[in-house]
Amino acid sequence: QVQLVESGGGLVEPGGSLRLSCRTSARIFSIAVMGWYRQAPGKQRELVAAISPYGSTNYADAVKGRFTISRDNAKNTMYLQMNSLNSEDTAVYYCNARRDSSQSWGQGTQVTVSS
Repeated sequence: QVQLVESGGGLVEPGGSLRLSCRTSARIFSIAVMGWYRQAPGKQRELVAAISPYGSTNYADAVKGRFTISRDNAKNTMYLQMNSLNSEDTAVYYCNARRDSSQSWGQGTQVTVSS
């Protein structure tokens, strides 16, 4: 079973920044498309950003220019740097690892943007 260990959520004021981390095994990290999803109360889970094993990235329109996804292959860790946060970014953020038809999820980390 694939383990995805997330960290970095919390409470931040509007306009602030947070960085999320997701660590997994070297075997999975080297072959999987890694991504961050989020789910706000009463809403469907949505893709925030994803990064391929080769470093190609894509972002949801709502976070372009504010969020940056990256990966550190030496640490088998993916990051999501979130800047200029606003209340609409409040959600549980989930790490995802996807390879062909298989995918795994982290346990989720809460991000709350509030003054």
